[in-house]
Formats: sequence, C-alpha cells, structure tokens
Amino acid sequence: MRIAVSSTGPDLDSQASPVFGRCPYFVIVDVEGNEIKGANGFPNQAMNMPGGAGIASAEFVANQGVQVVISGSVGPRSFDVLSHAGIKMYQSIPKTVRDNVMAFIEGKLKPITTPAGMGAGMGPGRGLGGGFGRGRGGGGW
Repeated sequence: MRIAVSSTGPDLDSQASPVFGRCPYFVIVDVEGNEIKGANGFPNQAMNMPGGAGIASAEFVANQGVQVVISGSVGPRSFDVLSHAGIKMYQSIPKTVRDNVMAFIEGKLKPITTPAGMGAGMGPGRGLGGGFGRGRGGGGW
C-alpha cells in the first residue's frame, strides 16, 4: 500500500502538515503488512501557485499511485480529485509522518468524509444560489 502524508519536511521524522494543497512536502510511504518498507519525500511544486494548488497537489499524489492520503485537512477541490481517483483520506494527528502512518496501520485515524471549509458558514456564500459560507470552524478556503 502507498500512503501520502502532507508534511512540513521530506522524511518520516518530519511533522505532518495541517493542510494538503499548500503543504511544503508530500512523504510517500510504502507499507507492507504492518511495516513501513520505504519512504520518499517530494517538495510540493503547487505550494506557491496563485490558484489551483489543491487540484495540482491532488493530481500529483494520485499520479504516485497512492491509495491513502493523511492530512490535517483537505480542501474541496483536492477532496474532489482524490475522491474521483478512489483515494481514501484520513485526518492526521499533530505528530510525525511516521507516527501518523503507524496510527493509520493501527486503525486510529479518523476518515475525512467532507472537505474542509464546507460546514455551515457565516457568509453569504459563493454566488447567487446561497452556497456554502466560508465556515467558522477550521479549514476555510
């Protein structure tokens, strides 16, 4: 199994990142059974894009053949791309990449079932239909 963890650094001992699309690195971890067999860190080339960072990040991760993403949050555009690619998403814990992968293996991470910033918002929405507000409980756009 291949797992992508949004990270602040390029290796297993780096802290997991609280964001997906604009995280500094992705650490792609190969797991067999209950063991980490290898890991490679990749700088997130989309991190500083003026727009479309979530889509580009999700496409990069999908192209690496991962089955699982672990991140603090996943925005709506990233969520859509990852979902359509059949990639499962899990909420990271504020620890290292290694700790998050082990927590996943042990079944201790919570699945991400809705994108960040899509809760009941306090704003007028995005367009004429009312839409979703910008949210007030973490995430946001």
